[in-house]
Amino acid sequence: MAYDKFNILTSSAVPLPIENVDTDQIIPARFLKATERVGFGDNLFRDWRYNGDNTPKADFVLNDKTYSGKILVGGKNFGSGSSREHAAWAVYDYGFRAVVSSFFADIFKGNCLNIGVLPVQVSPEFAEIIFNAIEADPKTELEINLPEQTITLKATGQKESFDISGYKKDNMINGFDDIDYLQNIKEEIVGFANALPY
Repeated sequence: MAYDKFNILTSSAVPLPIENVDTDQIIPARFLKATERVGFGDNLFRDWRYNGDNTPKADFVLNDKTYSGKILVGGKNFGSGSSREHAAWAVYDYGFRAVVSSFFADIFKGNCLNIGVLPVQVSPEFAEIIFNAIEADPKTELEINLPEQTITLKATGQKESFDISGYKKDNMINGFDDIDYLQNIKEEIVGFANALPY
């Protein structure tokens, strides 16, 4: 399934300065029955967003109209816990195209890269700069430049580089998942197979 191409994203950001956010908080286990990758955004951070009677919790950031954007800025160790793909699906389906943190759980990071969400790992110091900037001005914008592998605080020009594998980078720029990538090089695969002597 192809996803949105990712090149340069400029957006305001939603701050979630909580450490050790695990996948059960991102998408509670009771919502894992569906197998299609749609509809999970409605239940992103469900138990933090809603009361038992399904009314929104006014003090949770996703219910605060002060904050908006396609970038989620999380605390250290974001996406820890069980290896559920649905957590990344929920982040994407809600509308986020990038998550910024000073540290990601490896499996969550991989799941994000497989579906078109860019995990941008920054230093703890730069994460703090971002949180402070958003607190001072909720409309402050970040620019995430995937080709250059940089994240920039637009208001000040402060920036950092981030790492990503060349394969995943190319896939995100083209909007490919792993199957799309193989389909795209199908002729090369067939040519290689036909050239084999056996």
